[in-house]
Amino acid sequence: MATDPIPLAQALIRCRSVTPADDGALDVVQRALEPLGFACTRLVFGPADYRVDNLFARRGTGGPHFCYAGHTDVVPPGDLGAWTDDPFSGALRDGLLFGRGACDMKGGIAAFVAGLTDYLAANPNHPGSISLLITGDEEARSVDGTAKVLEWMQANGQVPDMALVGEPTSRRALGDTIKIGRRGSLTARIAVRGKQGHSAYPALADNPIHRLVAALGPLLAAPLDNGSEFFPPTTLQVTGFDVGNTASNVIPAVARAMLNIRFNDLHTSAALVERLHAALRAAGCAYEMDAECSGESFLTRPGPFVDALSRAVARSTGVTPALDTGGGTSDARFIARYCPVAEFGAVGATLHQVNEHAPVEELRRLAGTYRAVIEDILG
Repeated sequence: MATDPIPLAQALIRCRSVTPADDGALDVVQRALEPLGFACTRLVFGPADYRVDNLFARRGTGGPHFCYAGHTDVVPPGDLGAWTDDPFSGALRDGLLFGRGACDMKGGIAAFVAGLTDYLAANPNHPGSISLLITGDEEARSVDGTAKVLEWMQANGQVPDMALVGEPTSRRALGDTIKIGRRGSLTARIAVRGKQGHSAYPALADNPIHRLVAALGPLLAAPLDNGSEFFPPTTLQVTGFDVGNTASNVIPAVARAMLNIRFNDLHTSAALVERLHAALRAAGCAYEMDAECSGESFLTRPGPFVDALSRAVARSTGVTPALDTGGGTSDARFIARYCPVAEFGAVGATLHQVNEHAPVEELRRLAGTYRAVIEDILG
């Protein structure tokens, strides 16, 4: 009989692992992996007031080396009174598993371990290597988790040949979407400085609002691009605008704006930052700008890895997956610097919501699909 992922998923949900707390979640994963022959290494990073626990586990030493990546940390549950059950109870009701992380992504980790268990039972002398990179720092800072573990993996000769991130990528039915890339994300905070004065005497002042609007206008008037082969068009959104002024007859001294750009593979963050600088200079602004990129865009083009993943998903689910690059960022943006990476997991209908849940049968089918993925990749 196939290994049931539900007990492991419940055990993980019962750990109150709101970032950066672990509350024993990685212990649960390690206890499941060690009897399967995995050598487990715990890696703790971060300052004293924000320690992050991570797990790297590997079985085998040869190639190809296939890595599964995921996270046991979760977002806060929010309004506890709005939950039908304790969000950390792992309650089962009406064929659904409830709890924070059921969908994103403790249920996915449990499904992978269950599928892995069945694969190893049938293939004890499998070719190549299998590893898991499980972090406790994905939902918040994402500084002391996957990125730091990858640095350790590179320093210790553990970089995989390919990696699969188990984020809940399916949209409506299990198997309908595989993510082969993600847009980059750039946030810019701009302060334009002018000269304060009376609104009745604008010649004696310099209105920074007008200059900032003049700079933003051309950036918003036309799309930055029309998309590329695998990506939708880049988007620029003004997410904040403030002058700190409550008087209607005062021209303020400073105007501030915050922008977020989700960009495709036609751009780099550096080129976009220079584009912002050029627009501000053209408007004659005296300004300061701080820009931060949380991840460059990346793409794993269809090839042996993506093709094998697609075949396995279609064979197991009966659904031909679409190759997609939409959505926000994930830890795949770090892995893409080291090896080809794709993302595949359950339907993400309730991630981060009150009463987050996953259908029990879907998690069981996901376990079977992950087994099929390992079989197609390693043999």
